[in-house]
Amino acid sequence: MSKKIFLALILFSFLVLPIAINASIVPCQNNCTINDFFTMLGNIYNFVVKDIATPLAIVAIIIGGVIMMTSAGNPGQFATGKKILFFAIVGLILAFGSYLIIYTILKALGYQYSL
Repeated sequence: MSKKIFLALILFSFLVLPIAINASIVPCQNNCTINDFFTMLGNIYNFVVKDIATPLAIVAIIIGGVIMMTSAGNPGQFATGKKILFFAIVGLILAFGSYLIIYTILKALGYQYSL
């Protein structure tokens, strides 16, 4: 189990951290306004959904499909792959569906921002 955690940390440090460092999340340096705050929230959303959630969901879909294909008639392994595939798709739908919630809240506050 510790090898899996170590591998996950190595992958995280080589794949996600360079993207996070290069992402310009904060739009201003001095004299920030409330519009800059909402822009920052939109940038955080874009970073999380586009740069983290989507690649992870794609990897989970691939892993679930491979587990299903290599189950060799084992119903337990096939069910595990099916569960991984289902939850990856549901997570991706929730991540992209959150745009509607964010857009509705920002519109109710009177701020027009296109994510």
